[in-house]
Amino acid sequence: MIEIIHQELHVSGKIDYANAESYYQQGLKLIQAQNQFPLVVNLARLEQGSTLALAVLVRWLRQTPQAQGIQFKAVPERMMKIIQACHLQNDLQLIA
Repeated sequence: MIEIIHQELHVSGKIDYANAESYYQQGLKLIQAQNQFPLVVNLARLEQGSTLALAVLVRWLRQTPQAQGIQFKAVPERMMKIIQACHLQNDLQLIA
């Protein structure tokens, strides 16, 4: 599920092969409706930080101004390890 709460895009549940495109489309609609960037994407309620979930987040990022309009908050430990293994920590805006 994806929703805007207190000016943050909250992602919850599990992103898998069956629903990844749906998550992408839902998030994209909410991102395109925003007029202030950067937008904080809160991942505190994301059940699993997989490479597939990271791919959805990167696709959202590419749709923002200068592909830098998203800050990621509360990144799950497993996803953080993937980000570090791929040396993406300098390309993604990660906040505490």
